[in-house]
Amino acid sequence: MEQWIFFGGYPGAASFINNETSWKRYITDSLIETVLARDVLQMSKIAKPVLLRHLFALAATLPAQFVSYTKMLGQLHDAGNTTTLANYLKLLESAFLVSGLELFSRNKQRKRGSSPKLVLWNNALINALSTRTFDASIADSSWWGRLIENAVGACLCNNLNSIEYTITYWREGRYEVDYVVARGADILAIEVKSGASKKLSGLSRFQSQYPEAKSLIIGGPGIPLEEFFRQDTARWLED
Repeated sequence: MEQWIFFGGYPGAASFINNETSWKRYITDSLIETVLARDVLQMSKIAKPVLLRHLFALAATLPAQFVSYTKMLGQLHDAGNTTTLANYLKLLESAFLVSGLELFSRNKQRKRGSSPKLVLWNNALINALSTRTFDASIADSSWWGRLIENAVGACLCNNLNSIEYTITYWREGRYEVDYVVARGADILAIEVKSGASKKLSGLSRFQSQYPEAKSLIIGGPGIPLEEFFRQDTARWLED
């Protein structure tokens, strides 16, 4: 499971995992560059292709984190404005690379102005661009927790049809819910536990506001990570 969390499970790259340098090069050249060049830059009219690449690289350093567009503007050269960044993030999502999840809210106006939570569609996209090794990633509990949380988000993005399901996150003050999946009137609040210290106050607070919502804890006292990834993702909303 640890290897899958780090390397992402791309079949073509499996033979390279014993040589991390070769693996990183394979993912970068054969997957990331190919998708950016063929599926994004050739298919869409991109005024700032360098910015698009830099936005993707920035997202890879911030898995499963919410980042304001203003903060992104400060870290990206020649970024233009927040509208450009939001549009480029949508292009990266259409290429199955990165999603900028919106804040869950019944108020659509408030939702649109939220900071996106960045989720890369496979952890290989993160670690191929990172200088951290497999062992160093596991040793860094904070970073490893981000990888686990991103892997759960990636599983949701890959397996739940965006027409039928919406995947968001929720935050109110210091209270957070990692992912909120909605289909019609059905709501599932998901908390990812990569360590014993994180409290469940976010779930409790969310359910006090949305009592109709179901909740799911993954890891820690909840269902094992292996079970979540092995099962049909849609079934968790139905149970």
